[in-house]
Amino acid sequence: MICAFASAICYGTASVFQAVAARAAEPGTGGGVDVALLWRAVRQWRYLAGLCLDGLGFVLQIVALRTLPIYVVGAALAASLAVTAVVASRVLRVRLSRVEWTAVAVVCAGLAMLALASGREGHRAGPEALDWALLAVAFGILLLGAAAGRLPDRPRALVLGLGAGLGFGVVEVAVRLIDGIDLADPALYALLAGGGAAFLLLTSALQRGSVTTATAGMVLGETIGPAAVGVAWLGDTTRTGLGWLAVTGFAVAVAGSLALARFGEAPEPPPSASSLPGDRA
Repeated sequence: MICAFASAICYGTASVFQAVAARAAEPGTGGGVDVALLWRAVRQWRYLAGLCLDGLGFVLQIVALRTLPIYVVGAALAASLAVTAVVASRVLRVRLSRVEWTAVAVVCAGLAMLALASGREGHRAGPEALDWALLAVAFGILLLGAAAGRLPDRPRALVLGLGAGLGFGVVEVAVRLIDGIDLADPALYALLAGGGAAFLLLTSALQRGSVTTATAGMVLGETIGPAAVGVAWLGDTTRTGLGWLAVTGFAVAVAGSLALARFGEAPEPPPSASSLPGDRA
């Protein structure tokens, strides 16, 4: 649980850096996934700092996924939005409403319930076709992103965000399936393809559409599907008699994260007095 929480802190703080860099990057001309946009964002130090934090968060996420059920880790990662909200309120001086502070408390309460109710990770390998199915989903996400370019702004942001969430979900499940480095293991390539597609779609979603809509889609994509796979095929369980508490905690944590979806991209800081027009500035 400590690794899961620490991973959420890394991801939540990284999003503050990456979102500012994504918005500062010069937009392209396309409507869907823009590979060049990722390259333009990477050339900024804020985005690189965010990537370093993402790398650390990913290592912590792997440790958590090897010892906890996927539904616990997924809810903890969705809670990174609460971290982003708190960091934005301190660093960028973003004002949080009472509802948003309540949502932060709700997320913490949901995670506390999950910590009390969760059992150990399952040890089933799942169906033989699961590895290949993950690889197919990872490449299907790229096709989904390309198709999203033809949609209007709001549904495009939702589809791109949902695709990014599915990509992160592929990573979560693939980590559980990988047993050592085997270049013939399709789960290894699913992890790489799913993670790359997720970053690409998320960067495009944050730069091109509604942050709230894109992040809400991402939260749903990276929590519900992987949690279902873990319970149905990988043997994830809860403590005896506490299944209801785990379900409640998962729902509460995800609902609180959705309420904080606008912090999928930290808002830009307000303009300083010296930048305001007029003599009185």
